Amino acid sequence: FPVLVYIHGGYWQCLSKDESGFAAPPLVSRGVAVVAVGYNTAPKGHMDAMVLQVRRSLAFLVERYSGIRGIYLCGHSAGAHLAAMVLSTDWTEYGVAPDIKGAVLVSGVYDLEPILHTYVNDALNMSREVAQRNSPMLCVTPAAPAAAACKVLVAVAQHDSPEFRRQSQEYGQALRAAGWSVSLLDLAGVDHFDIIEKLSEESYVLTQVREELPSSL
Repeated sequence: FPVLVYIHGGYWQCLSKDESGFAAPPLVSRGVAVVAVGYNTAPKGHMDAMVLQVRRSLAFLVERYSGIRGIYLCGHSAGAHLAAMVLSTDWTEYGVAPDIKGAVLVSGVYDLEPILHTYVNDALNMSREVAQRNSPMLCVTPAAPAAAACKVLVAVAQHDSPEFRRQSQEYGQALRAAGWSVSLLDLAGVDHFDIIEKLSEESYVLTQVREELPSSL
C-alpha cells in the first residue's frame, strides 16, 4: 500500500500532528495510508533534533511496515523544509532505504539564514552553523537512480511573500540542476495559509496532484 507522510508547518514552534488530519480523507478514500509526523517544536525542540526526528520517523515506517509500496512526502511551510531535508538524507546512516516516490513541498523555507535575524529565531535560537547545515538549498545532493525517479513538486502561493516565492523558485532550480525530477507550481488566488487548508477539498488542484502521485505505482 502507498503511504503519504504529512509534515505540519507552524514556523517550527507551533501546531502538531494532531491538527494534520484534515488532509487525509481524499487520500484514504482511495486506499492511500496517511501518516502525520510530529516533532518537538521550539523552544523545546532544536532544529537539528527536529530534522533527526522526522528522518527517524521515516526509518521507523519502513522498518515497521514491510507492505509499503512507495512513500510520498507532503509538507507545508516549516514542514516543507523538513520534507526537503528528508530528501537530502544519507539513509545508510539509518540502515534503511525508503522508497520515496514523490514529494509535494508547499510554500516551504529552503534557506534558513534569512531567518536568523527575525523574530522566528527568538524561539529557535539557531546559530549560523545550525542554519547552514539544515538549509535544504545547501544540502542538495546529486540524484541517485532512485532519487531521479522521485517526482518533486515545489508549490508556492500567488500571495506568498516575495522571499517564500524566491526560495521556492531557487530550490526547485537547484534540485533540477542536480538531476531530480522537479515541477514548480505557482497557485493563483491563494496565500500562505489557504494553499494548504484547501487540501480537504476534493476539487483543489493540490489535492488532485497528491492523488495522482500514488496512482503511478
